[in-house]
Amino acid sequence: MLGELKFDDAMIKSLVTVGMGWLGMGLLIAQPGGLGSSSPNFGGSLSRIFGANTNFTTTVEIQATGGTTGETTLVGNLAFDDGKSRFEMDLGKIKSSKMPPGAAEQMKALGMDQIIVISRPDLKVSYMVYPGVKAFAEMPLKESESAEAVSRLKLETTELGRETVDGHPTIKNRVTVTGDAGKRQEFVVWNATDLNTFPVKLEMEDDGTKLTMSFKSVKLVRPPAAQFETARDLKRYDSVMAMMQEEMLKKMGNMTPPPGR
Repeated sequence: MLGELKFDDAMIKSLVTVGMGWLGMGLLIAQPGGLGSSSPNFGGSLSRIFGANTNFTTTVEIQATGGTTGETTLVGNLAFDDGKSRFEMDLGKIKSSKMPPGAAEQMKALGMDQIIVISRPDLKVSYMVYPGVKAFAEMPLKESESAEAVSRLKLETTELGRETVDGHPTIKNRVTVTGDAGKRQEFVVWNATDLNTFPVKLEMEDDGTKLTMSFKSVKLVRPPAAQFETARDLKRYDSVMAMMQEEMLKKMGNMTPPPGR
């Protein structure tokens, strides 16, 4: 148990490094399509891929190959409401060839393996919520990720054929999204004709990493508004790093100070 262990500064820094590295891996494959996104979210160009489906809930399976992530698979639950998004994931269930030994167990022991990422383009902020420690970090979104900027993105669609995906008849399209500065993001999207053209599958590449996203158990309904808010009993931090350091120190109450102090 954590409370029975002795920790010094070096071990704390090691745990923070491992935790942030493993968290970063999970978030990297959870934020495709942001056109320069600085925080994890399903907004930016990806939000435009959903087309007329502006309110829904779904289970998302994300597979990443190549690049710095190696072979990585992440499954999470996504709720979406007119640009606002909520993505819930469990770091302990990520499967990855680059997973640091013991990282998942360490994060679970600290109560920081469950993560909820809430993006609010309307408020230009995102929240990293850790229910296990009753805390969240609030981070600003770039202007390019605001609701106004996303509305100005331009889409070009080219049909590539027709295929069946998970039992859904789909139209396979190449979709190119272009931002104000001319930056382009290209997707291959399978739009289900029996699900209001919802994209049940998409592929893209980003910095040498190929990402495949599959959307299952799709429900085209508006999620409760409360899902896009942070609970009042959560403590707010300005960064994930600051939150991790303080929460670790709380759990390591009998920490032995390093020599010389």
